[in-house]
Amino acid sequence: MADKKYKIIGVGSPIVDSLARVPESFIETTEGAKGGMELVDAETMGRLLAKVDGELIEAAGGSAGNSIFTLARLGVPATFLGKIGNDAGAEFYKRRFEELGGDTSRFKEGGVPNGRCLSLVTPDSERTMRTDLGAAMTLTPDEVSPADFAQCQHAHIEGYLLFNRDLMQKVLDSAKAAGCTISVDLASFEVVNATRDVLPDILRNYVDVVFANEEEANAFSGKDDDYEGMVRELGELCDTAVVKVGKDGSYIAKGGEVTRVEPIRVDNVVDTTGAGDLWAAGFLYGWLNGRTPAECGRFGSRLGAEVVQVMGASIPDDRWAVVERELKG
Repeated sequence: MADKKYKIIGVGSPIVDSLARVPESFIETTEGAKGGMELVDAETMGRLLAKVDGELIEAAGGSAGNSIFTLARLGVPATFLGKIGNDAGAEFYKRRFEELGGDTSRFKEGGVPNGRCLSLVTPDSERTMRTDLGAAMTLTPDEVSPADFAQCQHAHIEGYLLFNRDLMQKVLDSAKAAGCTISVDLASFEVVNATRDVLPDILRNYVDVVFANEEEANAFSGKDDDYEGMVRELGELCDTAVVKVGKDGSYIAKGGEVTRVEPIRVDNVVDTTGAGDLWAAGFLYGWLNGRTPAECGRFGSRLGAEVVQVMGASIPDDRWAVVERELKG
C-alpha cells in the first residue's frame, strides 16, 4: 500500500466542541448519565448552553476528528469523510484541518448548521458530553461510495456511526471495497449497548483494529474488572484489540498474545475530553509505521497523558516538540 496518497481517512461527525467547567450539581440536574455521550436536539442544546455559567472554549472535535487532526499534525497524510454544515462552525472546522495539512476534499456539505458538542467537565475531571449532530446527521448511505476511500491506506471510523446502521454498513463496505484496512473506536458504552446484536459480526468481518475503554469493553463482554479477559474476547474477533483502562494503562491483544502497557502518570489531570481519541491516534501512528504492540501502546499513552493536562482535545504548541521527538525518535 506504499503508493496510497493518504495513509489514513477518518470517518465520523465533524463536530465543533464547546467545553465548559461545571459543578457536579449541573450534571445532577441534566438528563442522562454522567460520563458518556448522548444525542440531543438543537433546542435542548440551546437550553444547556444557556445554563452554563462561565467560559466556553471552542475547538474542532468529534471522536474520529480528534484522532485524525492529531495524526495530521504528526505529519501523517490524512483526509476526512463527514458532513459539515452551512455556517461559521463548518468553516472553522474545515479551516483548522487545512491548517494542519489535512485534505478537505472529501467533506460533504449540508444545508443546516454544523454539528456541535457540549463537553461538561466536572471537578473530578470527568467529561459528560451532549451532542447535536446538526449537518453530520444528514449524511446518507447514498452519499458514500468506494470513491470516497480511493487512494487511502487505512480508514478509522468512530463508533457513533453505529447509531445509523445503514450508514455504518455502507461506510464499511465502501472502505473494504477500496482496499482499506479498518479501525473502529467503540466511542461510548451507549453505542455498545445499542448495537450488541450486530457488533460481533462487524468486528469479525470488517475490522482490523478495535479500540475500547473499560466501560465499553465491559458493556460488550460483561467481564467487569477482568481487563485481560475483555481484550482477549475482542481479540478473537479481529486482528488487534485494545482495551484502555485510563490511569491503569492498557491491554493489547494480537495473535493470541496480550501485551500490558503501563500508564504514563501525570500529576495534574484537568480534563479527560479527547483522551481516548488521542490515545487511538498515538497507537495508529505506531501501527501505520509497523511498530510493535508495546510501542504502539506507549505512543498512545504519551498522547493521552499529554492531553488530559489541558482543557480540550488539543495538545498545546509548546508540548508538541517534546511529543514529536518521542514518537518519531
